[in-house]
Amino acid sequence: MDYFSSINPIALIISVMIASTPLVLAAIGELVVEKAGVLNLGVEGMMICGAIFGFMAAVESGSPVLGFIAALVGGALIALIFGVLTQYLLSNQVATGLALTLFGLGFSALLGHKYSGLKPPTSPRLDIQTLTDIPYVGKILFTHDFMVYVSFLLVFAVWYFLKFTRGGLVLRSVGESHDAAHALGYKVVRIRLLAIMFGGACAGLGGAYISLIRVPLWTESMTAGIGWIALALVVFASWKPWRIVFGAYLFGGITILQLNWQAFGDIVIFGLRIPAPSVAYLSMTPYVITIIVLVIISADRKRVSANAPASLGRVFHASH
Repeated sequence: MDYFSSINPIALIISVMIASTPLVLAAIGELVVEKAGVLNLGVEGMMICGAIFGFMAAVESGSPVLGFIAALVGGALIALIFGVLTQYLLSNQVATGLALTLFGLGFSALLGHKYSGLKPPTSPRLDIQTLTDIPYVGKILFTHDFMVYVSFLLVFAVWYFLKFTRGGLVLRSVGESHDAAHALGYKVVRIRLLAIMFGGACAGLGGAYISLIRVPLWTESMTAGIGWIALALVVFASWKPWRIVFGAYLFGGITILQLNWQAFGDIVIFGLRIPAPSVAYLSMTPYVITIIVLVIISADRKRVSANAPASLGRVFHASH
């Protein structure tokens, strides 16, 4: 049987949307952080902490909504640790972000030890009969859990905030030139701390989505590098919110296709039989493609420098 004829396109699109949602959530948060001039490489650590915080709260309370709230608050607090270390104690952002990831992986494993094998409560889905009955479009757009729609609203809100509001203009000015923003009287450290906490909250939501909806269960290191892909997506999107969605769905689609390939084994495309590689090679496909995309983008240094915030990763120290 031909590979394409054996796939239900509606089911495939729905699967891609589910796989891409944690990427959208984590990447849009990191975009705001980087727009403020801060490079936080601890996205993976914040996501895995959000995954266990959300899972614990949902299992104990029986409410997935409370689980997502706990993940949001927990991710913001974990990010605050990074913010205090880098903005007040002036530690190196790259080293601190890497340390945050290692801390998150270990801390989540410690907290999640007794939750292995448990199932979280089922998250509510939008299920309006008149909408879901619309041919093709109905099932694709109106059968998801509420967090899929939250991710789109979040992207729209960030786009609107950065482009049309005074607060967004101030945030971008801090990311472009923190010295000039400070000279104009803006509280650079406070603004960056708020941006960092927002990024942590979004990463926490992304992690909770994995443990509560996408999988749904708790296992150690279950984020499996999604935080690193989210970091790459910000560069891929040239620090533009709507491109985050495109990039996330591209990488989500690659992930789903490689999982399908594992399930099908050898596949036939247009009469040509393609043998399935080993599971290890298929599993690394999304990460290899991430690296290739970043190499291609980084080769055009003018384009990267034109879109990246000018003060990205630079330490701010007020002289007075």
